[in-house]
Amino acid sequence: MDALEMLLNRRSMAKLKEPAPHGEVLENIIQAGLRAPDHGLLTPWRFVIAQGEGLDTLSAIFAEAEIKSGSDEVIVNKAKNAPKRAPMVITVIATVKPHEKVPALEQHLSAGCAVQAMQMAALAQGFQGMWRSGSWIFNENVKNAFHLEQNDQIVGFLYLGSPAMKPLDVPQRNSQDFVSYL
Repeated sequence: MDALEMLLNRRSMAKLKEPAPHGEVLENIIQAGLRAPDHGLLTPWRFVIAQGEGLDTLSAIFAEAEIKSGSDEVIVNKAKNAPKRAPMVITVIATVKPHEKVPALEQHLSAGCAVQAMQMAALAQGFQGMWRSGSWIFNENVKNAFHLEQNDQIVGFLYLGSPAMKPLDVPQRNSQDFVSYL
């Protein structure tokens, strides 16, 4: 699959199974993230990989966040199971650095670009993924578990693995509905 075909047909996949990316494939995924647009060369991101026992740790982080938020048992159990939807989850964190020309928002966007690049690198190498966010990226207990500084922000959890289903068709959108010219 060439790059344009891959971009035009990208589709998140919710059902993932072993194996997860590893070795050179995983390094390519990380390197793709490190090539995200980076105004000022601030490298405003870091990646925390969870697999194996790390998924259990992430599960405990999510469950504890829900317990401390007063969620009911159903939601706590859902939180416990969330990381187990894939054999690997990469938490992508925008690590904001003070800079007079590069505001925090731009650094958050750069980290978001890293997630997209990593997902595309996984797809290019035969793996699949899903970028998840949700309330946990804003939850103070989750942020504390990842040792975030005041302006840092989790931008997403990139679930990675092998496809466990056929991807759904990509919805066709009319570009004219989204484009205007000055």
